[in-house]
Formats: sequence, C-alpha cells, structure tokens
Amino acid sequence: MAWFVLMVSGVLESGWALALKKSEGFTQPVPSVVFLVLAAMSFGGLAWAMKSLPAGPSYAVWTGIGAALTAVLGILLFGESVSGVKLASIGFIVIGVIGLALSGGGH
Repeated sequence: MAWFVLMVSGVLESGWALALKKSEGFTQPVPSVVFLVLAAMSFGGLAWAMKSLPAGPSYAVWTGIGAALTAVLGILLFGESVSGVKLASIGFIVIGVIGLALSGGGH
C-alpha cells in the first residue's frame, strides 16, 4: 500500500508543479490554491509512505514520477520543446523509478 500511496503522491507532485506554473508567481488565486492543496496532499502522502519505506528510494521515486510526468505534460499542455534527447531522458527517469520500486525494501 505504501508504494501505491507514494506513486499517487508523485502524480500529485506533477499536479502542484503545473499549478505553480499557472499561478504566475502566486498572482492567480485559483491555481495558487490548487498548488497549496496538491502540495499538501503530495507531501502528506510522501511522509506517510516513508513511515514504512526507505527514505532514499521513496524520495527518488516521488521526484522521478513528478519530474517525468511534469515534463511530458509540459510538452502536451504548454507546447514546451520536445527532442529525442528530452524524450530519452524522460525514459531514463521512468526506468530508474521502476528499478527503485522493484528493488523494494521496507524497514
């Protein structure tokens, strides 16, 4: 269950990162509130998962999911540049996340 919560928290990390972008430096109220709510949920899930998972892999999986998903959504939603190197790099992040999750490990 902890791995599932951790992965959902990683997806929420992407959500708060995108809301932060849309908040335009916290000048837009709705995206700013969305950022705060998603950040609290994401950090809360990370903290809960870390009660039974090791810190290193937990944090790496959380940030990896958030980074890879944010990069893909930036391309799809905001028209950010795309290149073979960028896509390959996202792929390496995904492979790393999978490897860390498969390495398992609880306390």
